Amino acid sequence: MVEHAELPSPDDPQAALAAVVALRRLANQLERAAVDHALRDGWTWAQIGQALGVSAQAAHKKLAHKKDLS
Repeated sequence: MVEHAELPSPDDPQAALAAVVALRRLANQLERAAVDHALRDGWTWAQIGQALGVSAQAAHKKLAHKKDLS
């Protein structure tokens, strides 16, 4: 389980922006892992796109491994 940390105040731009970068990295890691599991479980790109609120094509373009494209 992920612990909830206190987010920095926007009044401290350096700390707040560093937190934004860290959160984006964490979100990207979680997204990639969830997509990998969904694909192993037989999900289609249409289902993944719908779950992410994007088209199947957008999900595939962003998240398909290069080896999957060949």
